[in-house]
Amino acid sequence: MIDFFLGFVFFVCVCILFYLNLRVFTSEVIQLPRGSIKTIVAHLHSQKVDVNALDSLILRFFGKPQSGWIDLGKSEMSKADLLYKLTKAKPPLKEITLIPGESAVFFIEQISQTLQIPKEELWRAYRERVECEDGNIVPQTYKVPYGINANELFAYLLNYSQKEYEKIAKQYGYQTNSKEWKQILSIASIIQKEAANAKEMPLVSAVVYNRLKRGMPLQMDGSLNYGKYSHQKITPQRIREDDTPFNTYRYKGVPPCPCGSISKSALLSSLSPADVPYLYFVRNQNGVHSFSTNYKEHQENFKR
Repeated sequence: MIDFFLGFVFFVCVCILFYLNLRVFTSEVIQLPRGSIKTIVAHLHSQKVDVNALDSLILRFFGKPQSGWIDLGKSEMSKADLLYKLTKAKPPLKEITLIPGESAVFFIEQISQTLQIPKEELWRAYRERVECEDGNIVPQTYKVPYGINANELFAYLLNYSQKEYEKIAKQYGYQTNSKEWKQILSIASIIQKEAANAKEMPLVSAVVYNRLKRGMPLQMDGSLNYGKYSHQKITPQRIREDDTPFNTYRYKGVPPCPCGSISKSALLSSLSPADVPYLYFVRNQNGVHSFSTNYKEHQENFKR
Protein backbone atom coordinates (compact mmCIF):
# COMPACT_ATOMS: atom_id res chain seq x y z
CA MET A 1 0.00 0.00 0.00
CA ILE A 2 2.82 2.39 0.92
CA ASP A 3 4.67 1.51 -2.25
CA PHE A 4 1.55 2.26 -4.28
CA PHE A 5 1.13 5.65 -2.57
CA LEU A 6 4.78 6.58 -3.11
CA GLY A 7 4.54 5.48 -6.70
CA PHE A 8 1.44 7.60 -7.20
CA VAL A 9 3.14 10.67 -5.66
CA PHE A 10 6.17 10.13 -7.88
CA PHE A 11 3.92 9.86 -10.92
CA VAL A 12 2.09 13.10 -10.00
CA CYS A 13 5.40 14.93 -9.48
CA VAL A 14 6.67 13.74 -12.86
CA CYS A 15 3.45 14.93 -14.51
CA ILE A 16 3.69 18.33 -12.82
CA LEU A 17 7.33 18.74 -13.83
CA PHE A 18 6.50 17.70 -17.35
CA TYR A 19 3.61 20.16 -17.46
CA LEU A 20 5.65 23.05 -16.05
CA ASN A 21 8.37 22.44 -18.64
CA LEU A 22 6.01 22.69 -21.59
CA ARG A 23 7.08 25.45 -23.99
CA VAL A 24 4.95 28.59 -24.12
CA PHE A 25 5.07 31.31 -26.77
CA THR A 26 4.07 34.91 -26.10
CA SER A 27 5.14 38.51 -26.74
CA GLU A 28 8.19 39.74 -24.84
CA VAL A 29 6.20 42.70 -23.54
CA ILE A 30 2.63 42.07 -22.44
CA GLN A 31 -0.10 43.99 -20.68
CA LEU A 32 -1.96 42.41 -17.79
CA PRO A 33 -5.38 43.72 -16.70
CA ARG A 34 -6.35 44.45 -13.12
CA GLY A 35 -8.47 41.78 -11.49
CA SER A 36 -8.39 38.25 -10.17
CA ILE A 37 -5.99 35.50 -11.23
CA LYS A 38 -8.87 33.96 -13.19
CA THR A 39 -9.40 37.26 -15.05
CA ILE A 40 -5.70 37.57 -15.88
CA VAL A 41 -5.44 34.00 -17.14
CA ALA A 42 -8.57 34.47 -19.26
CA HIS A 43 -7.03 37.63 -20.74
CA LEU A 44 -3.79 35.82 -21.61
CA HIS A 45 -5.75 32.98 -23.19
CA SER A 46 -7.64 35.52 -25.33
CA GLN A 47 -4.23 36.80 -26.49
CA LYS A 48 -3.37 33.27 -27.79
CA VAL A 49 -1.08 32.46 -24.85
CA ASP A 50 -1.29 28.78 -23.89
CA VAL A 51 -2.65 29.06 -20.34
CA ASN A 52 -5.73 27.50 -18.75
CA ALA A 53 -7.67 26.96 -15.52
CA LEU A 54 -4.94 24.66 -14.14
CA ASP A 55 -2.48 27.54 -14.46
CA SER A 56 -4.80 29.65 -12.31
CA LEU A 57 -4.30 27.13 -9.49
CA ILE A 58 -0.53 26.93 -9.98
CA LEU A 59 -0.21 30.73 -10.06
CA ARG A 60 -1.43 30.89 -6.47
CA PHE A 61 1.85 29.29 -5.38
CA PHE A 62 3.88 32.01 -7.18
CA GLY A 63 1.86 34.95 -5.87
CA LYS A 64 -0.54 37.56 -7.25
CA PRO A 65 0.19 38.48 -10.89
CA GLN A 66 1.01 42.11 -11.59
CA SER A 67 -1.11 44.49 -13.63
CA GLY A 68 0.00 46.84 -16.39
CA TRP A 69 2.88 46.36 -18.83
CA ILE A 70 5.61 43.87 -17.93
CA ASP A 71 8.77 42.77 -19.73
CA LEU A 72 9.11 38.97 -19.92
CA GLY A 73 12.54 39.26 -21.53
CA LYS A 74 11.89 36.62 -24.19
CA SER A 75 9.04 35.23 -26.26
CA GLU A 76 9.64 31.50 -25.70
CA MET A 77 9.95 29.95 -22.24
CA SER A 78 8.72 27.14 -20.03
CA LYS A 79 5.28 27.40 -18.47
CA ALA A 80 6.89 27.57 -15.02
CA ASP A 81 9.07 30.49 -16.17
CA LEU A 82 6.05 32.31 -17.58
CA LEU A 83 3.95 31.88 -14.43
CA TYR A 84 6.83 33.07 -12.26
CA LYS A 85 7.50 36.14 -14.44
CA LEU A 86 3.84 37.11 -14.37
CA THR A 87 4.37 37.87 -10.68
CA LYS A 88 7.99 39.08 -10.63
CA ALA A 89 8.94 40.62 -14.01
CA LYS A 90 9.69 44.35 -14.15
CA PRO A 91 7.95 46.88 -16.39
CA PRO A 92 9.63 47.42 -19.77
CA LEU A 93 11.66 50.64 -19.89
CA LYS A 94 11.67 53.08 -22.78
CA GLU A 95 14.12 55.92 -23.37
CA ILE A 96 13.02 59.48 -24.03
CA THR A 97 15.60 62.22 -24.63
CA LEU A 98 15.22 65.95 -24.17
CA ILE A 99 18.03 67.67 -26.10
CA PRO A 100 19.48 70.89 -24.65
CA GLY A 101 17.75 73.83 -26.33
CA GLU A 102 14.84 71.73 -27.60
CA SER A 103 11.29 72.94 -27.03
CA ALA A 104 8.42 71.07 -25.38
CA VAL A 105 6.62 70.89 -28.74
CA PHE A 106 9.16 68.45 -30.16
CA PHE A 107 9.80 66.66 -26.84
CA ILE A 108 6.12 65.85 -26.42
CA GLU A 109 5.97 64.68 -30.04
CA GLN A 110 8.81 62.26 -29.28
CA ILE A 111 7.17 61.06 -26.05
CA SER A 112 3.88 60.43 -27.86
CA GLN A 113 5.58 58.27 -30.49
CA THR A 114 7.78 56.37 -28.03
CA LEU A 115 5.25 55.69 -25.28
CA GLN A 116 2.13 55.62 -27.47
CA ILE A 117 0.36 58.29 -25.42
CA PRO A 118 -1.93 60.72 -27.30
CA LYS A 119 -0.39 64.19 -27.60
CA GLU A 120 -3.59 65.77 -26.26
CA GLU A 121 -3.25 63.83 -23.00
CA LEU A 122 0.42 64.76 -22.69
CA TRP A 123 -0.21 68.47 -23.24
CA ARG A 124 -3.09 68.50 -20.79
CA ALA A 125 -1.04 66.80 -18.05
CA TYR A 126 1.96 69.03 -18.74
CA ARG A 127 0.17 72.38 -18.84
CA GLU A 128 -1.66 71.64 -15.60
CA ARG A 129 1.72 71.57 -13.84
CA VAL A 130 3.73 74.40 -15.41
CA GLU A 131 3.60 78.16 -15.77
CA CYS A 132 5.86 78.42 -18.82
CA GLU A 133 5.85 76.02 -21.75
CA ASP A 134 9.64 75.53 -21.70
CA GLY A 135 12.56 75.47 -19.30
CA ASN A 136 10.86 73.12 -16.82
CA ILE A 137 12.58 69.80 -17.51
CA VAL A 138 16.30 69.10 -17.27
CA PRO A 139 17.55 67.95 -20.70
CA GLN A 140 18.91 64.40 -20.58
CA THR A 141 17.88 60.83 -21.41
CA TYR A 142 15.22 59.37 -19.11
CA LYS A 143 14.26 55.71 -18.76
CA VAL A 144 10.56 55.40 -17.98
CA PRO A 145 8.28 52.36 -17.76
CA TYR A 146 6.20 51.64 -20.84
CA GLY A 147 2.55 51.97 -19.87
CA ILE A 148 3.10 54.99 -17.62
CA ASN A 149 0.32 57.54 -18.07
CA ALA A 150 0.74 61.23 -18.87
CA ASN A 151 0.12 62.42 -15.30
CA GLU A 152 2.59 59.97 -13.77
CA LEU A 153 5.20 60.80 -16.42
CA PHE A 154 5.18 64.56 -15.91
CA ALA A 155 4.91 64.25 -12.15
CA TYR A 156 8.19 62.29 -12.28
CA LEU A 157 9.99 64.49 -14.85
CA LEU A 158 9.02 67.78 -13.22
CA ASN A 159 9.69 66.61 -9.68
CA TYR A 160 13.15 65.37 -10.65
CA SER A 161 13.96 68.57 -12.55
CA GLN A 162 12.71 70.81 -9.76
CA LYS A 163 15.07 69.11 -7.31
CA GLU A 164 17.99 69.54 -9.72
CA TYR A 165 17.23 73.25 -10.20
CA GLU A 166 16.83 73.75 -6.46
CA LYS A 167 20.33 72.37 -5.84
CA ILE A 168 21.85 74.97 -8.17
CA ALA A 169 19.60 77.83 -7.06
CA LYS A 170 20.49 77.22 -3.41
CA GLN A 171 24.22 77.45 -4.19
CA TYR A 172 23.68 80.96 -5.57
CA GLY A 173 21.17 82.12 -2.96
CA TYR A 174 18.03 82.01 -5.12
CA GLN A 175 14.55 80.63 -4.58
CA THR A 176 13.21 78.73 -7.59
CA ASN A 177 9.80 80.40 -7.26
CA SER A 178 11.25 83.93 -7.37
CA LYS A 179 10.99 86.41 -10.23
CA GLU A 180 14.79 86.65 -10.35
CA TRP A 181 15.17 82.91 -10.87
CA LYS A 182 12.65 82.90 -13.71
CA GLN A 183 14.67 85.62 -15.42
CA ILE A 184 17.87 83.60 -14.97
CA LEU A 185 16.19 80.59 -16.62
CA SER A 186 15.01 82.74 -19.51
CA ILE A 187 18.51 84.16 -20.03
CA ALA A 188 19.98 80.66 -19.79
CA SER A 189 17.63 79.42 -22.53
CA ILE A 190 18.80 82.21 -24.86
CA ILE A 191 22.43 81.38 -24.07
CA GLN A 192 21.63 77.73 -24.88
CA LYS A 193 20.26 78.71 -28.29
CA GLU A 194 22.95 81.26 -29.16
CA ALA A 195 26.25 79.74 -28.02
CA ALA A 196 28.13 77.53 -30.47
CA ASN A 197 29.54 75.43 -27.61
CA ALA A 198 29.82 75.33 -23.82
CA LYS A 199 33.05 77.36 -23.86
CA GLU A 200 31.21 80.31 -25.44
CA MET A 201 28.31 80.29 -23.00
CA PRO A 202 29.86 82.61 -20.35
CA LEU A 203 30.76 85.07 -23.14
CA VAL A 204 27.23 85.07 -24.57
CA SER A 205 25.95 85.47 -21.02
CA ALA A 206 28.18 88.54 -20.60
CA VAL A 207 26.76 90.09 -23.79
CA VAL A 208 23.21 89.56 -22.49
CA TYR A 209 23.89 91.20 -19.12
CA ASN A 210 25.98 94.02 -20.61
CA ARG A 211 23.20 94.92 -23.03
CA LEU A 212 20.58 94.77 -20.28
CA LYS A 213 22.64 97.11 -18.08
CA ARG A 214 22.83 99.64 -20.93
CA GLY A 215 19.12 99.38 -21.70
CA MET A 216 19.83 97.90 -25.12
CA PRO A 217 17.47 95.36 -26.70
CA LEU A 218 19.05 91.90 -26.76
CA GLN A 219 18.34 91.45 -30.50
CA MET A 220 19.04 87.73 -30.42
CA ASP A 221 17.62 85.23 -32.90
CA GLY A 222 17.71 82.45 -30.29
CA SER A 223 14.86 83.98 -28.31
CA LEU A 224 12.65 83.65 -31.41
CA ASN A 225 13.41 79.93 -31.65
CA TYR A 226 10.64 79.18 -29.15
CA GLY A 227 7.98 76.47 -29.36
CA LYS A 228 7.20 75.32 -32.90
CA TYR A 229 9.88 77.67 -34.27
CA SER A 230 12.69 75.83 -32.46
CA HIS A 231 14.32 74.61 -35.69
CA GLN A 232 13.51 77.51 -38.01
CA LYS A 233 15.93 80.10 -39.33
CA ILE A 234 14.96 83.59 -38.20
CA THR A 235 14.22 85.86 -41.14
CA PRO A 236 13.73 89.66 -41.33
CA GLN A 237 10.05 89.00 -42.07
CA ARG A 238 9.69 86.89 -38.93
CA ILE A 239 11.34 89.63 -36.87
CA ARG A 240 8.89 92.20 -38.28
CA GLU A 241 5.79 90.07 -37.77
CA ASP A 242 6.37 88.30 -34.44
CA ASP A 243 4.71 90.38 -31.73
CA THR A 244 5.34 88.02 -28.79
CA PRO A 245 7.63 88.89 -25.84
CA PHE A 246 10.16 86.46 -27.37
CA ASN A 247 10.95 89.04 -30.06
CA THR A 248 14.00 90.65 -28.46
CA TYR A 249 14.43 92.86 -31.52
CA ARG A 250 11.09 94.54 -30.87
CA TYR A 251 11.01 94.47 -27.07
CA LYS A 252 13.69 95.32 -24.53
CA GLY A 253 14.44 93.13 -21.55
CA VAL A 254 14.21 89.38 -21.11
CA PRO A 255 11.24 87.28 -22.29
CA PRO A 256 9.05 86.20 -19.36
CA CYS A 257 9.57 82.51 -20.15
CA PRO A 258 12.46 80.35 -21.42
CA CYS A 259 12.55 79.63 -25.15
CA GLY A 260 13.74 76.02 -24.76
CA SER A 261 15.29 73.47 -22.44
CA ILE A 262 18.38 74.46 -20.48
CA SER A 263 21.57 72.49 -19.89
CA LYS A 264 23.52 72.82 -16.66
CA SER A 265 26.31 74.63 -18.56
CA ALA A 266 23.89 77.27 -19.86
CA LEU A 267 22.31 77.72 -16.45
CA LEU A 268 25.66 78.15 -14.70
CA SER A 269 26.72 80.63 -17.39
CA SER A 270 23.57 82.62 -16.76
CA LEU A 271 24.48 82.72 -13.08
CA SER A 272 28.18 83.48 -13.68
CA PRO A 273 28.75 85.49 -16.86
CA ALA A 274 32.32 86.14 -18.02
CA ASP A 275 33.88 89.41 -16.89
CA VAL A 276 34.24 90.94 -20.38
CA PRO A 277 32.85 94.15 -21.97
CA TYR A 278 31.42 92.52 -25.09
CA LEU A 279 28.14 93.86 -26.52
CA TYR A 280 27.98 92.06 -29.89
CA PHE A 281 28.80 88.73 -31.48
CA VAL A 282 28.43 87.14 -34.89
CA ARG A 283 29.06 83.63 -36.17
CA ASN A 284 32.31 83.37 -38.13
CA GLN A 285 33.60 81.00 -40.81
CA ASN A 286 34.85 78.54 -38.18
CA GLY A 287 31.34 77.95 -36.86
CA VAL A 288 31.93 79.81 -33.59
CA HIS A 289 31.42 83.48 -32.73
CA SER A 290 33.52 86.63 -32.97
CA PHE A 291 32.80 88.98 -30.05
CA SER A 292 33.20 92.76 -30.03
CA THR A 293 32.75 95.72 -27.70
CA ASN A 294 31.36 98.28 -30.18
CA TYR A 295 29.20 98.39 -33.28
CA LYS A 296 32.00 99.40 -35.66
CA GLU A 297 34.04 96.33 -34.69
CA HIS A 298 30.91 94.22 -34.94
CA GLN A 299 30.31 95.41 -38.52
CA GLU A 300 33.87 94.50 -39.43
CA ASN A 301 33.39 91.02 -37.95
CA PHE A 302 30.11 90.71 -39.81
CA LYS A 303 31.75 91.56 -43.15
CA ARG A 304 34.44 88.97 -42.53
